[in-house]
Amino acid sequence: MREPDLDRLFRAAASVPNEPLPEMPFGFDTRVLANARGERSDSSDVWAFARIFRRVTLSAVIVTICAGSAAWWQLQQNDDLDSPTANAYAIADSAIEAATWQ
Repeated sequence: MREPDLDRLFRAAASVPNEPLPEMPFGFDTRVLANARGERSDSSDVWAFARIFRRVTLSAVIVTICAGSAAWWQLQQNDDLDSPTANAYAIADSAIEAATWQ
């Protein structure tokens, strides 16, 4: 700010009459504090999204672990068996083929 502008602001501030400020109404400060504490900020939406994202992620991890362990179990079972007819799926498949070709 330039010096003349600052002097003009000081003169304008000095010319205002010095009146006492009106008092705050009874209970106004407690109402303001109660509203500020009770009011939720915009960040609550972010936290709600984070909770949903966490639940979805946890569910996806559980499904992935179950599917992976079932696939691993099936692969281990197939490796242990020498003949393809000993596998439960192969037995059902051969039964269906035998029934359709008769």
